[in-house]
Amino acid sequence: MTLSARGWAIAGLIICTLAWAGNALVARATAGQLPPIGLSFWRWSTALLLLLPFTGRSLWQQRALLRQHWWQIAALAALSISSYNTLLYMAAQTTTAINITLVNTGLPVAAFIWSIILLRQWPTLQTLGGTLLSFSGLMVILSTGDLQRLAQLSFNPGDLIMLLAVLTWGLYSVLLRRWMVPLPGLTLLAAMLLCGVPVLLPFYLWEYSHSGAMPITLVTLGAVGYTAVMASLVAYLAWNNGVRVLGPATASLFSYLMPVFAALLSVLLLGEQLHWFHLLGGALTFSGLVLATRPARKRP
Repeated sequence: MTLSARGWAIAGLIICTLAWAGNALVARATAGQLPPIGLSFWRWSTALLLLLPFTGRSLWQQRALLRQHWWQIAALAALSISSYNTLLYMAAQTTTAINITLVNTGLPVAAFIWSIILLRQWPTLQTLGGTLLSFSGLMVILSTGDLQRLAQLSFNPGDLIMLLAVLTWGLYSVLLRRWMVPLPGLTLLAAMLLCGVPVLLPFYLWEYSHSGAMPITLVTLGAVGYTAVMASLVAYLAWNNGVRVLGPATASLFSYLMPVFAALLSVLLLGEQLHWFHLLGGALTFSGLVLATRPARKRP
């Protein structure tokens, strides 16, 4: 594995977490306006329609591999396409933004646990050190510089939904690395969409029968467009490559960037103020990621 491959993987994961920070803002901004399963269904359906013209030929050429690995692709699709983001959108209906961010910090722990169980891989001391450093930066941001505020956080049933989402995504990331389905990135994503969207359909129809159709407005079109392109196609390709190159445990550490980026996006898009704890927390988080992803030095 070359250094350039690591560099591309790291850059991709940074872009991925930036896109997912925007996805979290969209989920919170549209909570109560857009039905969660409807947003998830149309997001992935739109992504599939955009991707098929570029992958249809490859899917046909790789049909033998697709038949060979169909159950693995279906399992990955169920965990990621059908489950994780749908659960996140559902959680956003009943819990606060800070709670979603806080629960999402469990992703590295979930990835570590699944890696130990399924891959028999234990995190290195360097990775653990980077994790602790990034986590301390996250705590600085969440507490706004006053760690006593963390004791005042409260949790509700929506947080349990987010916890399930985190466990699901951790399992997806580890299985993605364990199985290593030998397909090009775009082709694998298209195959996962072809499996995942039909799984969402009956849940969407159930929601439609109870809540009605998702309204067609500029907000709706913008939310679907952003989540389909940036939070789906771009982010998933970057994440899958990061998991392949760096491993699920290391790639999951980049989830600590989400609250950093969410804070910056809030400053840029919502006019919120940038404070010293944003800068300090962001610096600690980035420093931890540099430590965790730095190639281990070979002993002479």
